[in-house]
Amino acid sequence: MVAGGRRRGYGVAKPNLSDLSKADLTRIYRSLRLIRRAEEEVARIYPTDKIKSPVHLSIGQESVAVGVCDALRADDAVSGTYRGHATYLAKGGNLKGMFAELYGKATGCARGKGGSMHLVDMAANVLGTSAVVGTTVPIAMGYALAYKRRGKGQVVAAFFGDGATEEGVFYESLNFASLHRLPMLFVCENNFYAIHTPQSKRWATDRLCERVETFGIPAHKIADGDVFAIRSATAEAVAAMRSGASGPVFIEAHVYRWKEHVGPGEDYHIGYRGKDELERWRSTDQVESAGRALDATARAAVDREVETLVAEAIRFAEESPFPEPRELMEQVYAS
Repeated sequence: MVAGGRRRGYGVAKPNLSDLSKADLTRIYRSLRLIRRAEEEVARIYPTDKIKSPVHLSIGQESVAVGVCDALRADDAVSGTYRGHATYLAKGGNLKGMFAELYGKATGCARGKGGSMHLVDMAANVLGTSAVVGTTVPIAMGYALAYKRRGKGQVVAAFFGDGATEEGVFYESLNFASLHRLPMLFVCENNFYAIHTPQSKRWATDRLCERVETFGIPAHKIADGDVFAIRSATAEAVAAMRSGASGPVFIEAHVYRWKEHVGPGEDYHIGYRGKDELERWRSTDQVESAGRALDATARAAVDREVETLVAEAIRFAEESPFPEPRELMEQVYAS
């Protein structure tokens, strides 16, 4: 898939880092580091009750959002899941707006009404995230249909978890997107658990890529969450879609959720998974891997910048006002 790269799994190759510029490596590490530190601060602040919504942290899963979004253009769009901080930030969502949203403040990206699970930033083409599993996939598909008709080479990436692939709407979307050759990248963040239920108790086989291929959609698997392999696979898929050579493409990226399903803590004491799994994935942490690709001076500069940005975002959230009571019924739609 990549010249000089090592071919793995469903045709996905690990690129040679020497093919990437210093600017590429710095940008990718900065995005990974920003998401990691932002969520670590969310976990630190959460027990104070300043954050007014449930949080589903993506610590350990950052490489999927960063690898995909780094290969997209600014005018491409993404949709995400309730575990959407990484998708939102990787696509360029406003950091201050995200923290203010978590605090329930009027300056939040959804004016404090959506919380952690409902992040949106249309200026960055983040279509939104949702608490309901799988529901943002057909929304993304509608955008892909509009983009195809617009004819400007834009694409949409829809992020979802392995649990969402058990929803009927996922297969309906695969069929429609393939039938109409829509410029849509299906991105499965496979962390092996639907809340507390392991995949082995839900799936008769783990051959997800094979199931998707029956819809006539090319499928690729990255089994180690490698951010550079995800970026490379996305770049190739997106280039084919922009040129019209391909309709939709599917990427399954294996990653691991380090924290509990919902909340800032750990849940290994519950017994549905073992800490040995965590340690295996920690040993290949993509934030650290990307950081080691930079020299110490460049990495330290990124780290300082990220700390400043996160601190400013938290201060902005804490100093922002809550929405006025009269806003309670504004921007509320019912039919």
